[in-house]
Amino acid sequence: MPIYEFYCQECNTIYSFFSRRVNTEKIPTCPHCKDVPLKRKVSVFFTTSGKTSAATDGLPDIDESRMEKAMAMLASQAERINENDPRQAAQLLRKLSEAAGLPLGGGMEEALARMERGEDIEQIEKDMGDILDAEDPFAPGSTGRKQRRESAPKVDETVYEL
Repeated sequence: MPIYEFYCQECNTIYSFFSRRVNTEKIPTCPHCKDVPLKRKVSVFFTTSGKTSAATDGLPDIDESRMEKAMAMLASQAERINENDPRQAAQLLRKLSEAAGLPLGGGMEEALARMERGEDIEQIEKDMGDILDAEDPFAPGSTGRKQRRESAPKVDETVYEL
């Protein structure tokens, strides 16, 4: 019997809903706001072989099987990387982005370009820390300029019936 997670943008809260059967269509309303329809959230334990939408988190669509392959590639190549060479680290991050199908944001692109030129990673973090912290690294429309970061959503521990 599955438990589904949903997010309410109005009250910035994640809710869990229990279903007696697999139910991928039903969208409940917010228990707190009452008439606000929730958005399905991809939970940590969710797996699929197809493409899923994580639009509720502001992330691009993620192909789970492609992501798994990219992470396996990253793990095997990370063992052989010279951690003192920023060029190798940048190359590995670019490969991960391409393999997973996740385009990079403007700030991350700028940081990787500097790493590819051989600049020191710690200096890049010092120079660009605020920009990198404020943007989604996988948001293609991101400019790399500092943005107001929203607070993390609250999690309602109650399990509601779907």
